[in-house]
Amino acid sequence: MDDLLADFLTETHEGLVALDVALLRLEKSPDDKPTLSEIFRLVHTIKGTCGFLGLSRLERVAHAAENILGLYRDGVLTVTPAGVSLVLRALDRIKEIVGKLEQGGSEPAGDDAQLIGELDAAAGGDGISTLAETEAAFNNAPAPVATEEPATAEVAEAPAPAPVAKPSAPQRRAAPPPTDAPPAEEAASSGRAPPQSIRVSVDVLEDLMMLVSELVLTRNQLMQVSRARSDGAYSVPLQRLSHITSDLQDGVMKTRMQPIGNAWAKMPRLVRDLSIELGKKIDLEMRGADTELDRQVLELIKDPLTHMVRNSGDHGLEGPEDRRRAGKSETGRIMLNAFHEGGHILIEISDDGRGLSLDRIRQKALTQGLASESEIAGMSDAEIHRFIFRAGFSTAAAVTAVSGRGVGMDVVKTNVERIGGTIDVTSVEGRGTAFTIKIPLTLAIVSALIVEVAGERFAIPQIGVLELVRVGGGSGSRVERIKDAPVLRLRDRLLPLVSLGRVLGLEEGPAQPLGEGGDTGFVVVTQVGANVFGIIVDRLFDTEEIVVKPVAPILRHIGMFSGNTILGDGSVIMILDPNGIARVTGVVADGAGVRSADNKVASAVRSNEKTSLLLFRAGDETPKAVPLGLIARLDDIPVEQIENSGGTPVVQYRGQLMPLLSMSGGFAPAEEGRTRQTVLVFSEGERSLGIMVDAILDVVDEALSVQAGQGRPGFLGSAVVAGKVTDVIDTAWWLGQAGGDWFRPATSTPLSRRLLVVEDSAFFRELVVPALAADGYEVVAVEGPAQALRLRERGDMFDAIVSDIEMPEMDGYEFARDVRSGGPWQDLPMVALTGRVEPAAVARGRAAGFTDYVGKYDREALLASLSECLAVPVAA
Repeated sequence: MDDLLADFLTETHEGLVALDVALLRLEKSPDDKPTLSEIFRLVHTIKGTCGFLGLSRLERVAHAAENILGLYRDGVLTVTPAGVSLVLRALDRIKEIVGKLEQGGSEPAGDDAQLIGELDAAAGGDGISTLAETEAAFNNAPAPVATEEPATAEVAEAPAPAPVAKPSAPQRRAAPPPTDAPPAEEAASSGRAPPQSIRVSVDVLEDLMMLVSELVLTRNQLMQVSRARSDGAYSVPLQRLSHITSDLQDGVMKTRMQPIGNAWAKMPRLVRDLSIELGKKIDLEMRGADTELDRQVLELIKDPLTHMVRNSGDHGLEGPEDRRRAGKSETGRIMLNAFHEGGHILIEISDDGRGLSLDRIRQKALTQGLASESEIAGMSDAEIHRFIFRAGFSTAAAVTAVSGRGVGMDVVKTNVERIGGTIDVTSVEGRGTAFTIKIPLTLAIVSALIVEVAGERFAIPQIGVLELVRVGGGSGSRVERIKDAPVLRLRDRLLPLVSLGRVLGLEEGPAQPLGEGGDTGFVVVTQVGANVFGIIVDRLFDTEEIVVKPVAPILRHIGMFSGNTILGDGSVIMILDPNGIARVTGVVADGAGVRSADNKVASAVRSNEKTSLLLFRAGDETPKAVPLGLIARLDDIPVEQIENSGGTPVVQYRGQLMPLLSMSGGFAPAEEGRTRQTVLVFSEGERSLGIMVDAILDVVDEALSVQAGQGRPGFLGSAVVAGKVTDVIDTAWWLGQAGGDWFRPATSTPLSRRLLVVEDSAFFRELVVPALAADGYEVVAVEGPAQALRLRERGDMFDAIVSDIEMPEMDGYEFARDVRSGGPWQDLPMVALTGRVEPAAVARGRAAGFTDYVGKYDREALLASLSECLAVPVAA
């Protein structure tokens, strides 16, 4: 009977999860006969098995619920939300009893008279007699091929004692198939026959996984010995052993993989209960439920997901009346989305509610002493949003049964990071909040890059390695410094760096920039959340499949290790945790990191958000500012290397002559006694320009609020940056002074409209946003049509769209046709901003749906076009 009870508990757990989903489906579609048939069959099976096992309390509750379902099934009663709620209460009671039965080994005592009375009253006076006829018809009906539940039910109803009843199940399964097909609705619900399967204890799988892990370690050791001895006699069988081990490892890993939908199974019921409890209309959308991940990871992620969905329903979504006043649909939406991305699973939990209140978070942070007023004043919106992950932090107006106790999000973050994942949040007040969780597919065996620092080896999980960069040694890149912070120019971005040796205390003394004096090293580029940074190491080895062992308790306080492993040569090394390194060093503070290059809404550049600015001095004592993202390089050039070409200072730069412009009106460093010249280098494609300045002051994060200038060439206007009045330079004007096909200067026309700029070049995005913002526009710039269309799906609205034409994946023509095909943007003015302005291209653009066509980058023409499209008079 112990084995039968264990099987009953397993099948009942699965049946209860299926019942939750099926009942919610029935509530939305009361006439869904196949679903109703499925529900009745599941409850009937639970009730019958309870009677067979002598679980009288469970049998009574299940029997009372079955009464109503029988009447629903026969059309005697109409399915109503109240009736579904009552049946769900009965299932909750069954879950409670089953849970205690599982813990104690026997059915717990309890009084269910009130619940059973309500169920009987809902079924009506003739509920039992009707049920008897329904059950008789049900038991006499032929069993569908796709399921074995009728056999279980028949055994349960048999009056024979247990030892005799057990053999009857195989006899029923061995019976010939019925000649008459099952009813249409039952055939539809059962579908085709599932593949054959068996139940295996999780403990058995865990033991098998452990054995495979040890086999992998042994394989690695044998391969290491073979390479060291260069003995060809064993190379072939060892290679074969390696392949078999890899195949066995893949096979065992597949047995651990489960669809994430298993962790979402309870969410529809949770959202329904929240909707009733909170008096809100909530729609739950789930995408990517078939995405698979390791069972261990799945179990650890269930509770965090549940908490965040509850938070979205309670804190995130407004009530129907508030949503109407905000111009939204009465029904709020919560969306769960999961998808694979480079060895990780990304899970997005988003809502279209009120968003996070920056003012309330700031006030709460001050009240709890988490930061000072000056510190908060210097923080970006994203940094302020991240206060919600602090322990005990909550902005709920009151503690409810749902949330607001000040515990939860910090636990969510801790649990996610414990499995090597990250969590980030983006929010727009009045529009909603989105959480993004990034977690590894598995925790058991991972591929890792072996690195060395100060003679010690470490492993970095390869799923977190974006690329490797060699620095120094003449041909490699050079590590630079901005205000004593090491950075690396990686294509069009400045990458913050961490010296692993110094962080771990393995190196002492002043740091010397790599690239000077012939020193060489490597930078491991890794990503944490939306931020990218580099880890400086001395040496790289091969990648190797490693078995992850937990960190010893004595080392857990360090926070930079996620485990340890044994290499092929028998050495025990630590596994580095990039999340822990970023947390300890603070290297990924917002503004210092690099946004990922995927098409996510969170990476949009907004004119009213903080941006990184480089402050410098040139000509006079007034500080000057330029967006840091525009600058390709900061150079300190010896004066003797500056030459003259046609009256213009130039310097040899990457095989070409780069023109140098002076912001002080002339170039005479020799007269000023200088031997070196500081230069800001701007690059796009093969074009480069250097602007000579007097000194670099600082790098700060500020939200630019530019006051239009008085027609000063080369300046957008003035702004208060770091507490001082600062001149904001017009980069486009300075580029235009270099001649060639750099751009022309422009005039300003104050406007107050919201623009969407779609441009795949990061350089042009950084150029367009401050230029248009200085003319009064609120600008959102994204890096491609796919990201722009996500904004449309999210409900963002704009007054006009400015789009490039030549872009990867989807070009501007296709994007314009998509916008014009329907939806909230179909009537918006669309301006094409491109380097191709020949008549054929213009005609094609207008045919695709563009309102106007402007050459890149003709700022004056762009502003005039926007003014005309938006029917705003152009200032004289």
